[in-house]
Parts: sequence; structure tokens; C-alpha cells
Amino acid sequence: MSKEIINTDKAPAPIGPYNQSVRANGFLFISGQIAMDPVTGNIDARDVEAETHQVMKNLSAILQEAGLDFGAVVKTTIFLTDMSLFANVNAIYAEYFTGAHPARETVAVKGLPKNVNVEISMIAAG
Repeated sequence: MSKEIINTDKAPAPIGPYNQSVRANGFLFISGQIAMDPVTGNIDARDVEAETHQVMKNLSAILQEAGLDFGAVVKTTIFLTDMSLFANVNAIYAEYFTGAHPARETVAVKGLPKNVNVEISMIAAG
């Protein structure tokens, strides 16, 4: 199996020993993204809606670096610190997809990096 590492400076640099994404066997596996601004390194935490938009922008930048867009996404995982945020995050998330939505699960977790409220990972075909 061959692997291609795909990183971009238009999304936050990894904050640990991992890459933004890895292409293998025709799929792009994108590491979980949080609401970190790739330029400043600051967290956009005004509210969960702003966080979610920044997360989706970060994911979009990685997809674009790989020559893909949200239409190629086949699976996502959303991590929330509180399920009461689900409706707000879901509404923003839905804005980024047209046509068929990918498969998905949403799970509540005790905490996320940098004390954010939402983290999203993706798998895309291509």
C-alpha cells in the first residue's frame, strides 16, 4: 500500500505527531479539525456556529490541497463536548454539502483539544 501525505498551510498545522491528511487506496483520510485559525493559531470560539464554520473552512482547505471538495466526502465524524450543541452544529455542517450527504456519526466527548466545542474528521474518495 502506498501512502501520500497531504498538508497545507491554509489549515492549522498539526498539534501532535500526525498529518492533516493521508491518501491511501483511493481515499483521503483527514484528521480531526478544530476551530483554529491557520494564520494566527488562535481559536475562533465566539460561539459554536463560528467554531463550526472555521472547522469546515479548515477541512475545505485540506480537501482543496488534495484536489477534492465536499462532494468527494463519504464519511464524517463529529465530536461535540455537549449534545445540546448538535442542532447548531448540524445546521452549519449541512450548508457545506450539496446533493447527497456523507455517512456520519456524532458523538459527545468529555473534552477536545484547546477546549473547543467541536471537532470534525472526514474520509473522502479520491
